[in-house]
Amino acid sequence: MTSPAGTPPQIDEATPGSVRVAGTLTFANAAVALDAIGKAVARDGRGTLDLSGITRSDSAGLACVLAVLAQAAERGHRLTVRNMPEGMHLLASVCEVEDLMV
Repeated sequence: MTSPAGTPPQIDEATPGSVRVAGTLTFANAAVALDAIGKAVARDGRGTLDLSGITRSDSAGLACVLAVLAQAAERGHRLTVRNMPEGMHLLASVCEVEDLMV
C-alpha cells in the first residue's frame, strides 16, 4: 500500500465520519496529499483522520496533517487524528506540536 512519489496516499472514506489515509506521506507528495486529504475531510464534515495506513512519513507529512487540522478549524470543525504512526508521533513531540494533533 505505498504511494509512488508525487501521488497522494490512498484515501478511504468508507467509514462514516472518518477518512483513512494509507501509503506514504512525504515531501514528494505532501502538496498533492494536502489537497486530497483536505477535500476528503471537508466532505460531509468528517471528524476523524485515521492514519493507520501510513507506511512512511517525514516532516512534510507532519506539516500536511497539521495543515489539514488548520483547514478544519478554519471551517469551525473539530478534527481528531487517530492511529498516528510512531515516527510521526515522535516528530510531533520533538517539534512540540503533539498537542495540536489531539
